[in-house]
Amino acid sequence: MSEGRAGMTGLFTRQHLGLLAILTLTWGNNWPMLKIGVTGYPPLTFRLLSMLIGLPLLGLVLLVRRVSFRVPRREWPELLVLTLFNMLIWHALIIFAVQDLSSGRAGIIGYTMPVFSAVFGFLWFGTRLHRWGWLGLLSAVCAVLLLLWHELERISGKPLGVALGLLAACAWGIGTQLTRHTRMSVSTLTLSFWSTLLCTVWISALTLWLEPFPWTNPPPMNWVAILYNAVGVFVFAQTAWLLLARSLPPLASTLSVMFIPVLGVFSGAFWLDEVLHWQDLAAVALIVLAIAAVLWPGRRAS
Repeated sequence: MSEGRAGMTGLFTRQHLGLLAILTLTWGNNWPMLKIGVTGYPPLTFRLLSMLIGLPLLGLVLLVRRVSFRVPRREWPELLVLTLFNMLIWHALIIFAVQDLSSGRAGIIGYTMPVFSAVFGFLWFGTRLHRWGWLGLLSAVCAVLLLLWHELERISGKPLGVALGLLAACAWGIGTQLTRHTRMSVSTLTLSFWSTLLCTVWISALTLWLEPFPWTNPPPMNWVAILYNAVGVFVFAQTAWLLLARSLPPLASTLSVMFIPVLGVFSGAFWLDEVLHWQDLAAVALIVLAIAAVLWPGRRAS
């Protein structure tokens, strides 16, 4: 996996497309997996077990690829900030939102992230959107509203889950902007490893505080979800996302993953019998428009 650095041109390459395709499948199918994993089982314990299994596997990837684990001392403060917004807040809050909401709709709320990313990009970094960027962002917002069409009344009775999902998306949006503008010299794999390690420590502390012993052995289907998250999310998806975020403009990287909540809705319908509506299909068309607006050859989103 070659490195995505903030100084790259920001163009979409074949490697980006390959990573994006696998990332979409992995994260899209992960939403029903998350719902399975936290059904009848403590959410933080589920998240912690996934991290404890995934972290050494990620470390093994660094060893096999001979990637250095070293982070220069001067870069640790920035590493801590990136970890806070990209992983700590996101993973701690979204798992409770999934427990409170349907899997697909929790994913949709989580993927309001591009809106927050665009706002913080404008406020903090002075990033201005051209007309194609605004078209892409507007299309993404309309798609999210369509996907939530039949859930608004249901989620209105669960304000905590919605609030946690929006806070998680907000933090992720900030983290995306910070990742794009980072000047850290370490590889993306190294960044992913240390972020996951720090997040594991954080989730361990929260688990001991909010879900103390005795822990129970997860049922077989929960173990399937735990292993899927360990390998799919914490070994592959997190690293792939950081690579995209470091090598593409923020709006391009955020809107490029907007097929994930769509796949989350459809996979939730397949695995968990969650109902599909015409609005879901219309949202797919808007997502295609949003991605095309910012990634079409020759378009520059920011």
